[in-house]
Formats: sequence, C-alpha cells, structure tokens
Amino acid sequence: MSKDIDQVILITGGARGIGAETAKALAARGARLILTDLDRAALDETVAAIGADKALGVVADVCDLPSMEAAVAEGVAKFGRLDSAIANAGIASYGSVLNTDPAAFKRVMDINVLGVFHTARATLPALIESKGYFLVVSSLAAFAAAPGLSAYNASKAGAEHFANALRLEVAYQGVDVGCAHMSWIDTPLVRDAKADLPAFQTLLTKLPYPLGKTTNVEACVNAFVKGVEKRSRHVYCPGWVRGVGLNRNVVNSAAGAVAVLRHVPTLLPQMDREVAALGRATSARNIANDASDTAAVDTKE
Repeated sequence: MSKDIDQVILITGGARGIGAETAKALAARGARLILTDLDRAALDETVAAIGADKALGVVADVCDLPSMEAAVAEGVAKFGRLDSAIANAGIASYGSVLNTDPAAFKRVMDINVLGVFHTARATLPALIESKGYFLVVSSLAAFAAAPGLSAYNASKAGAEHFANALRLEVAYQGVDVGCAHMSWIDTPLVRDAKADLPAFQTLLTKLPYPLGKTTNVEACVNAFVKGVEKRSRHVYCPGWVRGVGLNRNVVNSAAGAVAVLRHVPTLLPQMDREVAALGRATSARNIANDASDTAAVDTKE
C-alpha cells in the first residue's frame, strides 16, 4: 500500500494535462497543491475536482518573477509551508529555423527555460527552509533532436542543464533537484500538434523506434508521483528513455541521424507550408493563453 505524501507541492502549468493529473494523484495521496497557470477557468475546474481545502489555484505567468513570487507567498500563507515544486509549464512551436516565427521561438524559450528559472527563484527560499525537492520537467527532446521543433529541443536541453547546475548549488542546503524526461505524452500539447500538423504526426512515425512512440498520461503521472515521493535525481517515462539519454551521443551522431535525414526534404517543407496555412507557429490554445495574459496585464495597468 502506498504511503501518504504529506507535502505542500507547487505545480506550474497545473490547470490541465500532466500538471492537473499529477496534482489529482498527489492529492489522493494526501498532498496539498498550489497550482499555477494562465487559464483561470481550467484552474478552477482542477481545484474543484481536488477540493478547495486541498488545492489553491493561482493565475500566474512563469515568465514574470513577481507573479510567481506572489503565487508562492499565497500558497505558503494558505498551507503554512512548501515542500516540493514541479516546474512543469511548457509549450512548443513548429517550423524550420529558416521559416519559424521568431516571436514564437522566443516565447518557447521564455516559458520553458526562463519560466523554470523563475519557478526555482520564487520557490527556493521556502524549499530551503523545508529542505525540500525541486523537479524540472525536461523531455526526451533534450536527448534526441527532431527537425521542425528546434525551439522545443533547445529549451528542454537547457532545462535539463539548468537542473544539473541548480542541484550543485542547493545540495548543501538540503534541497534535492530532479529532472524528468518523458517521451511524447498524450497531452493537449501533443494532441494539438498532431491535429494542427499532419507533417508532425508523420514525423513521429519516421523517427527510429521507439523515439516516436506516444505514452499515456497515467504512466507519466505515476512516474512524477514516484519521483516526488523518492526525491529522485532522474525521472524517466517510459523507462527506455533512460537508455536514450545514456546513448545521446550515438542518437545525435551522423549514423544515428540517417533514418530521420532521409525524410527531412519532404516533411520539413510540408510542415512549413502547414504552419503558414495555420497562420501561427504554436497551438491555438497557447495563443489564447497569451491573449488572456496580455489582457490581465492591461487590466492591472
């Protein structure tokens, strides 16, 4: 029988997908949750599913440090402490480096890398006090690059190495740092990409096995919960992702790239055409969230 997880845990990107489902699983084990996201309605829905006595939803932008600091302060005021944080918020953009929208590329880096830094900076004082745990959500993409996803690949590699540096800095203060690497998970991010871009869906089928496999959310949630419980240095989902990480130099070698390179002349121009037809280089959901965030800033001003 699984033990209770008597912790207060902050999760960014906690309104839906992996963040929301992990929050529900942790709450079922006794944890209290501080959930941040840009989508107020989705946050409220997730908090209602968990229970307002066990969860707090705070609209906060990981790209804005004062916003994250305020979210942490509100959560600590409600629950009395902070034991763990999961830097889960992340987005992707599509298209070749030559044709991608520079603003979309920057937005991915801002959320996926700067957002992790802001989450760490905001939570570390409380985590040092509790001798807690900080989990950075990276990806299989940090190990194995894919054409048309350069911003996502770069951001997840950056998030991984940020975790490596942070671990060295805070170990003497009693804080453990983990890094999670998952394959493609059946989340809104991946479903949106498949729906928007037939070229992306085809690309997954052309990646060397098992790099293009999609994993269910439940398996990822179980890995995250176990990672928090064990204060794991590494979290992999599925387990074979660990092997890719250990062999990343082979995967990214000239020989390892052969299987993908043969499809790039066809699939990459197709992806660029599909992105151009969409009129956006990221999902409609991300565009809506950005618009909501801008409106909130305008209202404050």
